[in-house]
Amino acid sequence: MNRFPSGPPLLYLASAGLLFFCLSSRAQTPASAPAVSAPSAAQQQKPLQSYPERAEVWEKTIADIEARDKTGAAPSLGAILFIGSSSIKGWKSLAADFPGLPVFNRGFGGSQIQDSTYYAGRILLPFQPRTVVFYAGDNDIAAGHTHEQVVGDFQTFAFKVRAALPDAKIIFLAIKPSPSRWKLQPRIVAANRAIAGWMASQPNMAFVDVHTPMLGPDGQPRKELFIGDGLHMTPTGYRLWTSLLAPHLKAAAKKAP
Repeated sequence: MNRFPSGPPLLYLASAGLLFFCLSSRAQTPASAPAVSAPSAAQQQKPLQSYPERAEVWEKTIADIEARDKTGAAPSLGAILFIGSSSIKGWKSLAADFPGLPVFNRGFGGSQIQDSTYYAGRILLPFQPRTVVFYAGDNDIAAGHTHEQVVGDFQTFAFKVRAALPDAKIIFLAIKPSPSRWKLQPRIVAANRAIAGWMASQPNMAFVDVHTPMLGPDGQPRKELFIGDGLHMTPTGYRLWTSLLAPHLKAAAKKAP
């Protein structure tokens, strides 16, 4: 998997960031914050499967996206790009849910965070989005990744986007509490908490907590938000996500030049 080089100062900042987000549970972007730092060595654990092996899984899917772009369906420059796993790919009502906003879907189902990072140079960065909405992580945890790996992989994604698009806003949708993956809940909660804390220390980033509102009064996932497989969402689930995300997108649109 591609990683970005970092010297001792960056590793020190990343280690300090790790201590911060372990103690934090909410993310609110401060007015002034330090620049994005590379993931720490402790977070760069080798995933169960990395590139180039995973390229065999996704190359055709990415080529299909590129082919559609050539037919005139490509995102406009400066648009709002959604990227990530099946929860993004399955968001069929995206344009209707955010009327008046230039939203485009770059999701590919079954993907992990590292896949979006690897292919960002082909399906994301060339379009110079002003806002990137990201959802992934539950496939990673289901594959056996630790919450530390999930955090480190998202930091790598964010670092790659920020390096190419320093003014782009990065929004992370919290990993959802799927009924079919309920046994993974402790790792999901830990990953969400750590990512939220880290993003709070970074400029122009936002963590959107979709996880908590998807739980009922009994602390269990709300059944009406999920289809029969207990993993993917119903239109009701996407309406909830829309209500939570819309204020962030509208605020970002107002700041756009």
